[in-house]
Parts: sequence; C-alpha cells; structure tokens
Amino acid sequence: MPLPKDLDPYANPRAFYGAELRRLREAAGLSQNELGERVFCSGAYIGMFEAAERQPQEEISRGLDELLGSGEHLQRLCRLARTSKVAGYFADAAELQQRAVSIAEYSPMAVPGLLQTEQYARALTRTAQPYASSEVVDNHVRTRMERGELLDSPTAPVLWVIIHEAALRVPLGGPAVIAEQLDHLHAQGSERPRVVVQVLPFAGASPLLHGPVTLMHFSDAPPVAYTESAYSGQLVEDPGLVEQFSCAYDLARASALSPEASLSLIKSAAKGYASDVHLS
Repeated sequence: MPLPKDLDPYANPRAFYGAELRRLREAAGLSQNELGERVFCSGAYIGMFEAAERQPQEEISRGLDELLGSGEHLQRLCRLARTSKVAGYFADAAELQQRAVSIAEYSPMAVPGLLQTEQYARALTRTAQPYASSEVVDNHVRTRMERGELLDSPTAPVLWVIIHEAALRVPLGGPAVIAEQLDHLHAQGSERPRVVVQVLPFAGASPLLHGPVTLMHFSDAPPVAYTESAYSGQLVEDPGLVEQFSCAYDLARASALSPEASLSLIKSAAKGYASDVHLS
C-alpha cells in the first residue's frame, strides 16, 4: 500500500512518521514486502504505517531503526505520534474504532464506553481511580464523551454489545446515576438502528466471562480483537486468536437474551432504580 501522493507529511505526527518511514525504506532500496519480512510483519502493515492509517508501534519502530540505520529517529517519531488523550494501552483500539465498519463488544461488569452517560462515566472513573485528581477524572470523562460521538457520525459503525446482567445490578454512582444510564442504554438500543444491545443473564454461560472483549471489522483490513483488564489492555491481531475470540463472541450472543427481551430487562431495572430514588 503506497503512501498517497496527496498525503501531507506535516498534517500530523503520524503522517510525518509515515513519510519518514517511506523515505528511509526507499533510500534502502526495499519494497514494503521486503521491509516487512525483515521486521517480522506484513508488507501491507508497513503500507498502513506509511499511509498514516495505523498508529506506529514502538517495538516495530525499534526494529526499523536498527535495520535502516536511522538511530532512534523512528522511535522518537513513534512516541510523538502515539500521544493520545486516552490511556496508552487503549490508544490503538480507540483509533481503530474510528475506522471500523462494525464493533462487537462484550462487557461483564460495566456499560461499554461508547454507550455511557457522563455521570456514569464519572462514577466508573472515580471507582477505578480513587486517588486521581478532579482534573484527571474530568479529562477522562470528557474524552469518553467525545468517543461516544462516533455513533452520531454518518459513517457510524454497527455496534453490537452484549452486557452481562451483573452490569445492570451494580448501582454504580447510586440509584439516580444508574437509572439514568440504563434509560440511556435502552434508548440507544431501541432508537438507533445500528446499535444492538443484548444482556447475558445470570443463568447464561459464555467463554468470555473472564473479561471484556471488543471485536472490530474493517472494509480494508483484517479484523482485530481488543481485551482489557483493570489497568492494561492488549490489541490482538493474530488471525487465529481473533477467530477464537469471534467464535467465543458468537457463543455469548447465542446464550444472551434476544434484543427485545434484553431491552425489556434493562427498562425494568431502570424503573427499579428510579423507584429507589423516589423513596429516598
């Protein structure tokens, strides 16, 4: 995948990285495939870096610098290009969500980020980072809300989420906050044709119970998976592993309630929390 001729290398740090990588590769007399083979990735992957379609990777940049004799040039550009509002371990996945044509997400204990309300996101952030300053929490919540704007885009991906029933039963932020969140979740699932919501009930079983998983499909690249724990995450690109996650997701989808039954359960849970608010 060659670098587009109209790509401005000074448009942003990632474009500059791509332009510099291409310059160094061509100076070495290597094709994208030849360079990819020597740093243990595909030529198409090198092409995506050069076209600024993928975030540069630190480990690959180190290998490129060694191979191309460029000192730490690409590594420094990589660190600059990877500057992000989100946590470093999530930066690649956040960027890929913007390009995905479909996103399938399983969440065992919380409402997925793209469907969160501001107050729920704030309560979740404060719970996960109890010692963070108000400024850090505010920035995190602001970024989370900006990410949710993806669903308002004319090219919004199809978003299919499976939420474990446990996420509905934990009154994160208190009854008023969780009631608002569940009302919002119900509205997203019932009013947006490109958003599908399912609930995996307590009686259901799934190979994904160990933690959250996100699958992303693209029109011009192979699918990827993203898994996350409390303070770290991993982007999975190995085709065999992505297929395993995809099969596990299909099993979770089969074990979950139908979208209609799921929305009814969400609505019922929201009403229960709303009643608690009125009684307090």
